[in-house]
Amino acid sequence: MKVLVTGGRGQLGRSLVRAAAARGDVAVALGADALDVTAPAQIDAALRAHAPAVVINAAAFTAVDRAEAERARAFAINADGAGHVARACAAAGVLCLHVSTDYVFDGAARRPYREDDPVSPQNVYGASKAAGERQVLDAGGAVVRTSWLFGEGGPSFVHSMLRLARELPALRVVADQRGCPTCADDLAAALLELATRAPSGIYHARSSGPTTWHGLAIAIVAEAHRHTQLACERVEPITTADYPTPARRPAYSVLDTGRLRALGIALPSWRVGLGRMIAAALGGL
Repeated sequence: MKVLVTGGRGQLGRSLVRAAAARGDVAVALGADALDVTAPAQIDAALRAHAPAVVINAAAFTAVDRAEAERARAFAINADGAGHVARACAAAGVLCLHVSTDYVFDGAARRPYREDDPVSPQNVYGASKAAGERQVLDAGGAVVRTSWLFGEGGPSFVHSMLRLARELPALRVVADQRGCPTCADDLAAALLELATRAPSGIYHARSSGPTTWHGLAIAIVAEAHRHTQLACERVEPITTADYPTPARRPAYSVLDTGRLRALGIALPSWRVGLGRMIAAALGGL
């Protein structure tokens, strides 16, 4: 299977290249300098040049807080860009698999969000991704929502915590937002497998094991301590109100993965991926 990856220089794009090689697939990963998803002519040219069987659209404006001040740019990439990719794929007879986010939900639920639950984003980033989902689905593409992504190379929450843990004796981390961290390598493997099933509609894909940002930070520090000396000795819980940000985050954004599991596709615990990532990052220190 030949796969064209937009956003190929991001952490998911890099993971998709590795996962494709492991499967014996061919992945062509194009960064924004080689393929700007806001430029339909570039998308058409890339499809003609590479003739993929599937396009995985991992291109995104992911700076959640910055999106509040850069709404037009966020919508250009996450909404219209996604639509351009999906429509070009439809015209070329190519499967489009678009990656979206748990932040399309408002966080008011108290059970995992299903694919057919109504979206109600609380920030510009989530609104732009929800708009992109609509355009992709209207063009006949498939959408895969994921959450709290981390991977080798970053940037991610894991990388931020590792940096701070080297410098500070205590970390203060939000403990009242609950979701599922997701290892980019495991998500990449799931996306490639899903692509072989001619998917349609919306799917949820995330690593198993809901937690909070505080719980994730504790795991990061504990795992890092196995490989190197850190300044950090404790991780203190705080509330969202204690750490105000420009963008509102959902208090609860656990995704129900039943539709994906019905296809026999399931991601392992995020703790497994976290261990691999930190061992690779710190094992030589």
